[in-house]
Amino acid sequence: MEPKLIELIEASIKTNWDRKAFTDFNGESLQYKDVARKIAKIHLMFKAANIKPGDKIALCGRNSGNWCVAFLSTITYGAVIVPILHEFKPDNVHHIVNHSEAKLLFVGDQVWENLNEEQMPGLQGIICVKDFTLVNSRSKKLTYARENLNALFGKKYPMMFTKEDVQYAPESSPEQLAVINYTSGTTGFSKGVMLPYRSLLSNVQFCDRTIGIRPGDNIVSMLPMGHVFGLVYDFLYGVSYGAHLYFLTRMPSPKIIMTTVAEIHPRVISCVPLVIEKIFKKEIIPRIDHKLEKLLMRIPIINDAIREKTLKESLKLFGGNIKEVIIGGAPFNAEVEAFVRSIHFPYSIAYGMTECGPIICHSPWNETAYMSCGRAADGMELKVLSSDPERIAGELLCRGRNTMLGYYKNKEATAQIFEADGWLHTGDMAVINKQGDVYIKGRCKNMLLSASGQNIYPEEIESKLNNLPYVNESLVIMSNDKLVALIYPDLGESMKDGLSDKELLHKIDLARQELNKELPPYSQITKVQLQNEEFEKTAKKSIKRYLYQNMNS
Repeated sequence: MEPKLIELIEASIKTNWDRKAFTDFNGESLQYKDVARKIAKIHLMFKAANIKPGDKIALCGRNSGNWCVAFLSTITYGAVIVPILHEFKPDNVHHIVNHSEAKLLFVGDQVWENLNEEQMPGLQGIICVKDFTLVNSRSKKLTYARENLNALFGKKYPMMFTKEDVQYAPESSPEQLAVINYTSGTTGFSKGVMLPYRSLLSNVQFCDRTIGIRPGDNIVSMLPMGHVFGLVYDFLYGVSYGAHLYFLTRMPSPKIIMTTVAEIHPRVISCVPLVIEKIFKKEIIPRIDHKLEKLLMRIPIINDAIREKTLKESLKLFGGNIKEVIIGGAPFNAEVEAFVRSIHFPYSIAYGMTECGPIICHSPWNETAYMSCGRAADGMELKVLSSDPERIAGELLCRGRNTMLGYYKNKEATAQIFEADGWLHTGDMAVINKQGDVYIKGRCKNMLLSASGQNIYPEEIESKLNNLPYVNESLVIMSNDKLVALIYPDLGESMKDGLSDKELLHKIDLARQELNKELPPYSQITKVQLQNEEFEKTAKKSIKRYLYQNMNS
């Protein structure tokens, strides 16, 4: 008989009672028994405040041990958790709290400074995640419960709180609503994705089968857990199998990551491609040949001795105990991937979306084909809407155990994304080969059409542009039927080489001309335009394309 997610979490807490569960960046650690005790107290507070199973509880703050406690306290009580990305602007946070009909809000102190409780009239109270103090209350019962929490706890557990006291009611049905996760949409307000326990359990079990951590293994968590990628791959998977999670509580630089992994020797790291690209470009490739950083697209075939030395150096840089680095959330740079692959570094690509909680495709690192995001996850079916799915890209559709129930209070958007027979539109263009390897070409809405009618996927060109000398990141747009590359330059490199703005533009333009020789005529770049500031991003670090699409039209 298949276990239930709450049963997995309860068993893990009891089995790993004396092990460390969560450690904050430069902060305190919580053992699993500490987590259990805090959960018990919060359950008492919920009950005294008349919070009922099924009620919505919002959670907005940076990754931390107490963030995890608030999340676990909610789902083990039978309430529905509404995690909110701490990067969201205040008006979006207010909207999500109101739209989800949340009764309580757990909030990080930095987020709280910018919020207005008057804009969230439905809340009974607001609790600071940092120390669980009650910062705003509209309920006498809640105020009483928080002020007398230690006394209530002592009364319920007069002798001692032990692992035998940990007894959570498991979910009543696989279809029971567990999480409402609001997407980091690029326009307007976010949509609330309703994820049932079926989806979360399926995702967590799949992680266990493909990654396989052991109790006590260390996981570095740098992805925001308000986003479902970090929520499942790091937190829910880790806590269900007894891992020790280390939280990097701010957007980590390669230096912070390198320092952290050298100290804690993680077994698993999940991250966006940009992190890996920077580490390999800045820390690893220059150690082989300082010229290679600027010639990444033309890396010569390295011999076995250099390959072995580079792999050893890379594994050491990642802490010397790494089993797998899981990359997701955006396309991986093709040339960096070719290099990482050539030295047999253990990386894999995960592909998914919030609406699938999140996994659609993921294969173990030693089974992942180059430039592929793996094959369909267990319990998921895929198809491509194309006359020739192996050669001609079409929209990727999926269905199976991981898919959401729908969008909260939005039947129209739910009907638009789901077909009547359960197929879900991903919004991504893809091809699938006979072996089942999936190759994502780009977002349907990002696809550009050349004057001759050819489909152009800007993400593929940007991947090459980002390897050019002095290029930090890029965005390809269509202007008067011509492709223009918006470039945010690597100012550190150009200053180091003493380049003026004019010289920098000239050098990047020469590199553009060289790159065009490798591109088909219809996808060649006609012009480069430098950006003074970094591109504005979504919470998962994707560029907000819509802000730049029409700037040159």
